[in-house]
Amino acid sequence: MRRTCALAAVVAGTALLAGCGDAGRFGAPEPATEQGESILVLYQGFFITALAVGALVWGLLVYVLLRFRRRNDDVPRQNPYNIPIEITYTITPLLIVAALFAFSWRTEVDVSEVGDQPDVSLRIVGFQWQWQFSYLDESGEVEAELIGDGTGDPPQLVLPIDSTVQFDLVANDVNHSFWVPEFLEKRDLIPGIENVIEVDTTREGTYQGRCAEFCGLDHWRMQFSVRIVPQAEYDTWLAEQADLLDEGATAP
Repeated sequence: MRRTCALAAVVAGTALLAGCGDAGRFGAPEPATEQGESILVLYQGFFITALAVGALVWGLLVYVLLRFRRRNDDVPRQNPYNIPIEITYTITPLLIVAALFAFSWRTEVDVSEVGDQPDVSLRIVGFQWQWQFSYLDESGEVEAELIGDGTGDPPQLVLPIDSTVQFDLVANDVNHSFWVPEFLEKRDLIPGIENVIEVDTTREGTYQGRCAEFCGLDHWRMQFSVRIVPQAEYDTWLAEQADLLDEGATAP
């Protein structure tokens, strides 16, 4: 009994330590947006629920194995049913699933909410096999543009910190997917389908992004990066890109 309990404690402790790494994020990246924070909280809730259910199941298994292990040839007491227990183990999973569904629905609504006046508007076009990032002014005109060619450095999105950024996702050939792991979400670009999302930037840094939908032979080339910087640095960068566009040039 002592050995079994000790082994169970070691296994549970190892699993808990492995899951609680990265400051309780359970292996997820540190979010760089408010929407990512919401998704992380949902993920943590699912993970903790799974740990609790797993611990309960294993605990019951260990209890049954030890409490009712065979000691002699006597046949144990036979009960055809136990109504209270059967009701409990039927209703409890339904309640857990209902709660997880409700939290998922609420998070999806929060993450998918789009406003009318973002601080930065971008049209993102995915094509075989690169990206085109167009910064739009208040009238919808392009004021800066980045186009990757798949041969040099991947294009880099530059965004201001503490700002609401709206992405208009467009695909003109096949399905693509815009994915930055630190945003903790990815969105598909589907020909003929309007897909607009917003992120509220919260953490400075440079983050790698890529297409997460297999889109053809050179799908692997569809990489890019996102750099979140202070507002003043962003304004300077945007002015430089606007000058390049006026001169008929684009830069990654």
